[in-house]
Amino acid sequence: MESVQAIKQRFEIIGNDPKLNRAIEKAIQVAPTDISVLVAGESGVGKENIPRIIHSLSHRKHGKYIAVNCGAIPEGTIDSELFGHEKGAFTGATNTREGYFEVADGGTIFLDEVGELPLTTQVRLLRVLENGEFIKVGSSQVQKTDVRIVAATNVNLFNAIEKGKFREDLYYRLSTVDITLPPLRERKEDIHLLFRKFASDFAHKYKMPPLKLDESAVAVLQKFRWSGNIRQLRNVAEQISVLETNREISAATLQSYLPAEGTNLPSVIKDKKGDSDFNTEREILYKVLFDMKSDLHDLKKLTLELMQSGSSKVQETNQNLIKKIYGSQENDSEIDFEEEPRTALITTQNKEERYQENDDSYLFAETIEEEEEILRLEQKEIEMIKKSLEKNKGKRKAAADELGISERTLYRKIKQFDL
Repeated sequence: MESVQAIKQRFEIIGNDPKLNRAIEKAIQVAPTDISVLVAGESGVGKENIPRIIHSLSHRKHGKYIAVNCGAIPEGTIDSELFGHEKGAFTGATNTREGYFEVADGGTIFLDEVGELPLTTQVRLLRVLENGEFIKVGSSQVQKTDVRIVAATNVNLFNAIEKGKFREDLYYRLSTVDITLPPLRERKEDIHLLFRKFASDFAHKYKMPPLKLDESAVAVLQKFRWSGNIRQLRNVAEQISVLETNREISAATLQSYLPAEGTNLPSVIKDKKGDSDFNTEREILYKVLFDMKSDLHDLKKLTLELMQSGSSKVQETNQNLIKKIYGSQENDSEIDFEEEPRTALITTQNKEERYQENDDSYLFAETIEEEEEILRLEQKEIEMIKKSLEKNKGKRKAAADELGISERTLYRKIKQFDL
């Protein structure tokens, strides 16, 4: 049996954290058996290494090893991918196809993101685990397969079971042995070792001197949360390796490449919209309604001026528009501009408002109120656009999607408000 250190060297695993070493020990111990293994851990912690270790140390090492990302395969085709299909089983099935379980007979299958499997596929997988039997899509013939299944997930399967999204019996069949990999933030002593390894790799790849962190930069590196784990650390090391001409990296330089905590990964979408989401949508709706109100006010004001100008030609040309806005009376005179040139009756669905030319104070007050209302709306709009651009680091497409407007409209607004 190979030692933990030998396995780490063989698979290029960096770190001496006790939890990491314990996970590798369990993989070494379980490898000679055919027990199913469930690997748990956050995204980016390196879960794919465990099934490769298990396969390479098992009696199946000369058989096929197939890794399947269950979350990347559409629900409508995943049964066909895993178990195969017969010719004519569905539209587009022009030939008989072997599935992964048939191809990997005698070997190992790694089911990554197993929590994303549809319930119908979970039933088929349970049958394979129990007696090694499966049926191709569109077939009635039972086939046998001899495969070792190692599964991995970054979600809490107990919560998925409670919500009815994952079968409890399948969970216990998959998790005969549980192996959990710790997140990078719990392996603080390993973070600098990993960074140095990545920096050395990129220095060789891009033919440049390797990076070197000073003590303050190392402290920043170890203090950061690393929500994306090893994958995120590697990306940061590559960015600095390519962009920095000075190979001595200070804390300030390193900090400029680290995103603000809580903003470096996509937010989790909850079952119900939060209050902030609801408020944002409501503000956008209010803005649209106020814009419509402003446009309607301008139209009424323009029509009123035309009516009061006494131009019969204007009145005759726009008679339909005048009737539509101000309504009509039952007699033939409808709207008598000659007899009442200074007063216009405006009818709406629920109320009547009378504008009089001689009431200058009323019209002036209303104009000021409307202008202030429009100004407040513009300020709110500018504030929303600024916040969205800051949140999305200046990416206009992402900001436009968040605001619910087109990228072209956002560009016009930025130019209009000189943002």
